Amino acid sequence: MANTKRLNPPFYVISGFAIVILIGAILLALPVSASSKESLNFLDSLFTATSAVCVTGLVVFDTGTVYSLFGQIVIMILIQLGGLGFMTFGVTVAVLLGKKIGLKQRLIIKESANAISRAGLVKLTLSILLITIIFEALATLILTIYWSGEMGFLKGFYFALFHSVSAFNNAGFSLWPDSLTRYVGDPVVNLVITGLIITGGIGFAVIMDICTKRRWKKLSLNSKIVLITTGLLCMAGFGFILILESFNPQTFGQFNTSERLWAAYFQAVVPRTAGYNTIDIGKMLAASQLFIIFLMFIGASSGSTGGGIKTNTFAILVVSLFAIIRGRSEATVLKRTISTGIVLRAVAVILTSMGVVLTATLLLTITEYSLQGDFLAELFEATSAFGTVGLSMGLTGNLSPMGKIIIISTMFIGRLGPLTMAYALSHKDVKVKVSYAEEKVLIG
Repeated sequence: MANTKRLNPPFYVISGFAIVILIGAILLALPVSASSKESLNFLDSLFTATSAVCVTGLVVFDTGTVYSLFGQIVIMILIQLGGLGFMTFGVTVAVLLGKKIGLKQRLIIKESANAISRAGLVKLTLSILLITIIFEALATLILTIYWSGEMGFLKGFYFALFHSVSAFNNAGFSLWPDSLTRYVGDPVVNLVITGLIITGGIGFAVIMDICTKRRWKKLSLNSKIVLITTGLLCMAGFGFILILESFNPQTFGQFNTSERLWAAYFQAVVPRTAGYNTIDIGKMLAASQLFIIFLMFIGASSGSTGGGIKTNTFAILVVSLFAIIRGRSEATVLKRTISTGIVLRAVAVILTSMGVVLTATLLLTITEYSLQGDFLAELFEATSAFGTVGLSMGLTGNLSPMGKIIIISTMFIGRLGPLTMAYALSHKDVKVKVSYAEEKVLIG
């Protein structure tokens, strides 16, 4: 029993993230981190550090103007550490130093990377780092070339690097106060940023599966589910936002056809847990905002840099629902059967996640003294924090100190809660010694 407690991966993962957040908050509170050279409020620094490490993107003030170059670099490093997991860097350093990776380290890596087994974890970790470097470097190169004419080489390179790291890790931090609204109809910026968001959001296991298998038939069931679900959600979001917002003069009313198409596409992709925006979220129709809440709650995929309940979990729930409607005892998808244990875990993750979001929303309505008409803004903020998205209807900058603490807690739970819960559910197989007689209960 004592040995099991010593090798408790969720504890090490949670502790590791908490320590990184605390160190980040201390650094961001230093005078050198502020453009004004004055110490920033520690609660605001803690909020920003949590948002960066949990790759959320919610900010209480503008990153590009309030923070100095040092502060911005600290935020960028925190985003990278939070997106890949601190163990990825730890393993890389250990390998470079020639040290062996023990059982405890492998268990922590497995938990941090959300891997299925302990086999090949070191190789997986190094592959994750390599994939990240390749995609971020390629995007940085493209954006540097594109922005150099507008800003000059050095500034263009820095902006390209910062936004590439932020986008691939699904963080959504921007150095512009209006995010990417100035590039609403720009094909290059739209394609590069959304390409990074989608790639980082489908998960490293899926990327590696695609690179090694290269054929649809050979891909694992997990990869197929992730790709299909991601594609369907993006298409649904694109169509829904394009149609609804075309009747909204405050958003699409000022755009031409090309800009409307790019804006709809961009806003359909970013709820996959990257909080960039090319239109004012607060001015969107309530129906569009509610649909974005739905997309944010689902989030990215398991083993990715994003949050949410994950596309895998959502897909399993939908498949199980159709199986029940058709009167089948087993859930099947793509000629494969989903075990009852996996279905129950999916239901448990979804119900727990709903509980967290609703609790955070309830607390926000109390602490922010919200009127009835502001309820959607609180629900949007809570879902965005839990899904580690970073989109906001404008509430973040006006949060009370208690409201900030609620959002900080929600971001932390959203980044680590479902992951650690999945670990607990899949590893605690308690055998019941006593079996009781069955009795029917009315449902529905």
